[in-house]
Amino acid sequence: MENSQVAVVMVPFPSQSHLNQLLQLSGLISFRGIPVHYVGSATHNLQAKLRANGLDDNTMAKICFHDLPTPPITTPEPNPTLDKTPIHISPAAEAYMNFRVPIGKLLQDLSTKASRIVIIHDLLLAEVVQDAVSIPNAESYAFNCISALNLFLILWEKVGKPFRVGEELEALPSVKELVPEMTIDFIASKSQNFKDRAGDIHNTSRLIESTYIDLLARKEIRGNKQWAIRPILPVKPGSNESSRHKCLEWLDKQAPKTVIFVSFGTLISLSDEEARDIAIGLEQSKQKFIWVLRDADKADIFAGETRRIELPIGFEERMEGLGIVVRDWAPQLEILAHKSTGGFMSHCGWNSCLESFTMGVPIAAWPMHSDQPLNAILIAEILKVGMVVREWTKKEEAVKASRIKNVVERLMASEEGDKIRKRAEELSTKIQQSMEEGGDSSKELDSFIAHITR
Repeated sequence: MENSQVAVVMVPFPSQSHLNQLLQLSGLISFRGIPVHYVGSATHNLQAKLRANGLDDNTMAKICFHDLPTPPITTPEPNPTLDKTPIHISPAAEAYMNFRVPIGKLLQDLSTKASRIVIIHDLLLAEVVQDAVSIPNAESYAFNCISALNLFLILWEKVGKPFRVGEELEALPSVKELVPEMTIDFIASKSQNFKDRAGDIHNTSRLIESTYIDLLARKEIRGNKQWAIRPILPVKPGSNESSRHKCLEWLDKQAPKTVIFVSFGTLISLSDEEARDIAIGLEQSKQKFIWVLRDADKADIFAGETRRIELPIGFEERMEGLGIVVRDWAPQLEILAHKSTGGFMSHCGWNSCLESFTMGVPIAAWPMHSDQPLNAILIAEILKVGMVVREWTKKEEAVKASRIKNVVERLMASEEGDKIRKRAEELSTKIQQSMEEGGDSSKELDSFIAHITR
């Protein structure tokens, strides 16, 4: 690397949505002419590259990937029980805890070649960048992959609710009713124990979460600078005609807003029984669908065979013309951006929420673990751009086919669904306008770039 005024080092957590969010941010920053270094294991760097969406070869070529050594990563099978907490990726997270020394060496090396080193690390990996405080020309920023609503309520309750927050927030259930105590303690410790960082970046829009961003900036909670940078998505989803996924070709043949997209992210493992009820519910609803049905990612996605989830005999044949089942990697953002997509049954992972908000697709919210129950409340009760498949108070109960049928019909073929879809489209218009040059979200990114290049 030649002498540079600023160099940015990205440190993502080894899970698909986390990898992708920091890779997309890498593209946005490198586009401004700032050198970006993306660090991870060779396995997860390759995963990020293979699943990159909307980043062209020129953009990818500008990002310097550093494959750091890790101990062997074991790959336990995902467990398709009702408790969807993705503990099967723990070996990868534990392996990344060994990155403190190699990252420290990288930072020391870069610090002699640039006037300022900017470290943007996933909040969950705060420990591995803690040596940045000993480098005079380095400063670190936590990147938060969960909603500002989740983060604020966790921290606010953890420090004893030191101030009033208004009726709407105080009327929400306690995070202790929605988030496992272990998760609350984990996130709170990551946030509070590393206060030397220069600020926090949130993958969100002030259009959605301005209240919570401002509350996080209060000295009782974090007390440092907060940036809500866009939703961090490609400005335009991938459009390479020669490599379009077959499901997009199927969507091309469907009427506008008639297809519900069913996908539960990369860390959810459905049991055969759960898949059976979804299949029956979709069939009985008589609504068109694309269903991405694949087992959860392992800690190493390239290790061994993946379990094939079984469907009722003859289901796919009976659904020919009405819906398709996709068992490989699918381009979620392109599906959501397609004119034929009119609904999204989702686990409510934050990245999926942002993609759906931005593309104007209402959500049938089926939260599974961690931050997702509060995201479902944001979707259905605060923004009113979706409806709930299963109340979190009933998380120990399996969702039956009759419930799935009912929600799909309401979202896709009712006046109630049409009103929700209209609100989702109105929110999308505002978000996309804010991301254009001169828009509020674009200005927020400009503000961050100006800050680190000051």
